[in-house]
Amino acid sequence: MHAPVSAAWLLVALCAATGAYCLLRLRSAVEEQRRSAGAEALMGFGMAAMAVPAAVFTPPRWAWPVYAAVFGLAALRALWAVRRDRHHLHHLVGATAMAYMAVAMAAAPPTVHHMDGMGGMEMAGMSGGAGVPLVTGALLLYFTGYVLLTGARLVPAAGTAGGAAPARWGDRPELARACQLSMGIGMIAMLLAM
Repeated sequence: MHAPVSAAWLLVALCAATGAYCLLRLRSAVEEQRRSAGAEALMGFGMAAMAVPAAVFTPPRWAWPVYAAVFGLAALRALWAVRRDRHHLHHLVGATAMAYMAVAMAAAPPTVHHMDGMGGMEMAGMSGGAGVPLVTGALLLYFTGYVLLTGARLVPAAGTAGGAAPARWGDRPELARACQLSMGIGMIAMLLAM
């Protein structure tokens, strides 16, 4: 896939904004929000960094193993966190997908790392066949299902008339879901570029 540079910048902006909001959620008064926020901020900023157009910045070869190690550690942390909260299963799949893409980039021939659109993701040749099609397909199915489910959860239920105090920005579950939806869509775009 040769995405235009403008699409790559939109993905960078979307992922960076999502990561920034997730950092804001770290200050939430709601414990559930805080538990997920760090992993989601890492994912958002990592996706933004991988999507920077190659015309602007081409990461050195050593960057891909570093990305793989960081997201591999994030996957192990999520695996440990799954013991107390099933929501971390999604973090586990997301971190594993990021590590998988970084490993695929590290394994791609150096000439493949020149990209036209999605920086580290024009999939520096992931359009040239980097990655394992079966794994990429399984991740695409997972994230497509996740996006559809998260999108459906954003549809408002029957509202209740009441005087509930407005929640702080970091405590609003609908904004957290919108961020998760954005990252899921971004992950689909990155996997399709493979």
